[in-house]
Amino acid sequence: WEGRVFEPQRVNPGRVGTRKLFGLHNRIQTLASCTGAASMRTVVNWPTHAHVRLMAIVFLTMLCVTNIGCGNKEQPGAAVGTASSETEDTSSKPNSPSSSADSTPSEPSVPTEVILDADKLMDQRLAPEQLAEGWVRLFDGQSLFGWFSAGKANWHVADGEIRVSDGEVSFLCTSFQISDFELLVDFKCPTETNSGVFLRTSPQPEDVASSCLELNIAPPDNPFPTGSFVQRQKLEPSDLGEIDADQWHTYHVRVEGSTASVKLDGRQIMQLSDFSAEERGHVSLQHNSGKIAFRNILMRPIYPKPLDTGPSWETDWEKSVKEGASMDVQTSENGLTLKGGLGQLQSKADFDDFWLTARYSLANRDVNSGIFFRCVRDAMLDGYECQVNHSIKNDDPVQPGDAGAGAIFRRQNARAVIGDGTNSTTISVLASGNQICTWVDGIQVVDFVDARKPDENPRRGRRDEAGPISLQAHDPGTEVTFHQIDVSSLASDLD
Repeated sequence: WEGRVFEPQRVNPGRVGTRKLFGLHNRIQTLASCTGAASMRTVVNWPTHAHVRLMAIVFLTMLCVTNIGCGNKEQPGAAVGTASSETEDTSSKPNSPSSSADSTPSEPSVPTEVILDADKLMDQRLAPEQLAEGWVRLFDGQSLFGWFSAGKANWHVADGEIRVSDGEVSFLCTSFQISDFELLVDFKCPTETNSGVFLRTSPQPEDVASSCLELNIAPPDNPFPTGSFVQRQKLEPSDLGEIDADQWHTYHVRVEGSTASVKLDGRQIMQLSDFSAEERGHVSLQHNSGKIAFRNILMRPIYPKPLDTGPSWETDWEKSVKEGASMDVQTSENGLTLKGGLGQLQSKADFDDFWLTARYSLANRDVNSGIFFRCVRDAMLDGYECQVNHSIKNDDPVQPGDAGAGAIFRRQNARAVIGDGTNSTTISVLASGNQICTWVDGIQVVDFVDARKPDENPRRGRRDEAGPISLQAHDPGTEVTFHQIDVSSLASDLD
């Protein structure tokens, strides 16, 4: 058991994590997973009398020793990933729009274990020009980390593609919700396939005419063929032209406020204005009928506003240093360099739900820094911490030395350390309600839902309220340069 990594079953479809099993406590947790217990409280409900507690311990120990029914079972359509988490969450996914279809919706599938190929993962890093434009990957080519499925269909990954061919009507959804964005997605399917890309959607949408957008992938004789927004605006097949079923095709979608535009293979095909839909929702891929494959799924925010990292940095930041420590702030054409610590630069503006993109470089991979957010104003680094540290163990990038770059420190480790941080590196942080996702050089490394009780201080509990962003200088050995920092609000009605 020692050191084996399992993916426990969870109620929450948006969380992906792993747990190393060791000791009786974690064996009990594994038994809860294997027996389908809804939560740890179902299993660890200790009797009040000492002798009964002892009998319960003996019984559970015997179960652990005999390892009854504790296989690591794969589940069709399950999301997969290998991120570890220091604080596990078994609550239902909050803030997801509810669905009440004619039949009872299938419970969203839960993650299973996957072993990452680190070299292939590193190959998924985006090009510098794509990172500079704010793009991140929603699909890493190996797993469905960051996704969950609603409805039973055989969603799976093969040859760097997301594929589905059989099952009921089903949706593969991003774990997070977002309002305005740009999306790129490649797809390939036979002519008779009926599928689609859903925008600002609930996991199982009821009315695409009012609650979300369905960008269809369907035959020419469908009432809304490929390129159409179902129940909203039809694209005539004559305007679309012939779609080669043996070739990959690319949707490029921009959703902003109440307008949406679509390009197919670089050609503008659709413009939709004044539509009604949920203000924020998931992006999902649909299986309706037939087989289809997806790949190269990228997203970026569309409201980037820079925070100053140049000579006039004090316009956007305030410096504070812990008593007895020293922190040096230097500027150059490369950006804003922090040396020493413990100290911070705290933003003068507050941010609640946002998409942050930061480009930085470290003096060496062991340098310790961080990007804190939703902080307590004028406090020293009391906020959620996105770790900036690239140390690894055993020369293995899937073994972070100190949680890993992109980790939400003390909440969820990065599932891999992307690069050594000494060259220009890009971290992206999406905070949407209590859902936090991070990417490093375009690869998602964290998918975290904070299910703790609300608290003003994120060190103690969940905080959704706005707060400043802080750049950390951790210790005397810190030397980090922030070349660029952009923040996009998730609200669609910016000034």
